[in-house]
Amino acid sequence: MWVTLEDGRTIGVPLAWYPRLLKGSPDARQACFISPSGLHWDELDEDISIASLLAGRFETPASARAA
Repeated sequence: MWVTLEDGRTIGVPLAWYPRLLKGSPDARQACFISPSGLHWDELDEDISIASLLAGRFETPASARAA
């Protein structure tokens, strides 16, 4: 996933960091809306803040946390 910020920076992160997005259909992934705090996908129940993208924080799948 590529996100271009207002200041011109572009951040790229793998969809594997966000399992709900990875498992979502292309149409569901396209149904994103942007707020001042981040990116939101209501259908996929996913919210990603701009701060977390800048900090490199991502969702860890439960299977990886249990290992």
